This record gives sequence, structure tokens and C-alpha cells, in this order.
Amino acid sequence: MINFDSSISATTSNSLNGAVVWTIIATVIAIIGGITLYFVFLKSKTKYTGFLAKLQDFLNFKSLVLEDILKITYLILAIFITLNSFGFIASNFLSFIVTLIVGNLVLRISYEISILLIKICRNTSDINKKLK
Repeated sequence: MINFDSSISATTSNSLNGAVVWTIIATVIAIIGGITLYFVFLKSKTKYTGFLAKLQDFLNFKSLVLEDILKITYLILAIFITLNSFGFIASNFLSFIVTLIVGNLVLRISYEISILLIKICRNTSDINKKLK
């Protein structure tokens, strides 16, 4: 007779051991890779061109991707709130109107504040560069 409990326990144990080993390997590779990238791209005075220049700007946070991510998530959430509000028409028309208008308004205001902070950061950075 086969003991299923022990075979399941052994499989779980093997999976857990593999995950722990992989976590250790990933940690060592991440540390080595992070230190290498730091000295190659961030501390280096070398002026790269093409893709490497874009990578250097990305790693030095000269090009910010948060603004693009915020714009995409805003569009997704605005469409979601609008479509979701139509689910309230049959049950409560007032809930539909409030969700449609107030939901989109609150979303827009919160995203405008976030984008405004990014633009203030960018403008301050530009002013700082011109002062040097």
C-alpha cells in the first residue's frame, strides 16, 4: 500500500528546499549584479551612446517612468470607474451618478496631484542644472 501523506510531504519538502536554494542564489547574483551596475553605469564618467546612454539615464533616475505609468493607470481606472458605474443604473440611479461623477473627479484630482509633484521635481531639476 502506498502512503500518500509521506509522498506529498516529501514533494513539499523538496519544493521548499529548492525555493530556499534559489533564494540564496538569487540574492548572491543580485548583490554582484547591483554592485557591478553601480560601478559600470553610476560611478563611471564614461559617456555612453545609444541604448547604453538610455540605460545609464534610467539607472541614474534622469529619465522617470512614473509619469507614464501614472497616465496609463489613470486611463485604466477612469474607464473602469465609468463602466462600473453603469452597473448601478438598475438598482440606484443616484449611486450611478455619484460613482460616475464623483468617482472620476476624485480619481482625476488625485492623479493631477501626483503628476504635479513629478513636474515640480522635473522643473526644480531643470532650474538646478541652469544654475550650475
